[in-house]
Amino acid sequence: MNESSTHRPLSWPFRVAAVLWVIWGLVHALAGVLTITQDTAGAAQGIADAVDPALLEMDYPDAVGAIMNQHGFNLLWIGVVTTVCAWFIWHRSPPAIFIGALVGGLADVGYFLFMDLGGYVNFVPGTVMTLVSSSAIILSFWAYFSRKSTRE
Repeated sequence: MNESSTHRPLSWPFRVAAVLWVIWGLVHALAGVLTITQDTAGAAQGIADAVDPALLEMDYPDAVGAIMNQHGFNLLWIGVVTTVCAWFIWHRSPPAIFIGALVGGLADVGYFLFMDLGGYVNFVPGTVMTLVSSSAIILSFWAYFSRKSTRE
């Protein structure tokens, strides 16, 4: 084995991270579309899926509906951005690694703090998606930083 092949960075962590981001991104883009297209009660029931749906069935003020639609729009663009980043992560792009981690990771931090810890969501799909994004971040960072250390 020649020296250049021994220092070649592994591609599988980037590829696995990219697949994880595609899954995460598509789930969140779909959740965004569903949140925007449903009435406010339906959107709230879809998001807070561990809460008895009857507790969320009410007439909400229009402002609450607008807030839900904004949330849905944010889910949509966050999902699209991480899905696009996935293509670039597959090709080992450092900016995409960090943009995906910032966008998807920070979205999931808020979800974890306010929804998971609050007990408002079920493990599947929400908490599983947090584990998916965490795994994508860890894998891509590991591959990126191990790649950098092999150059030194």
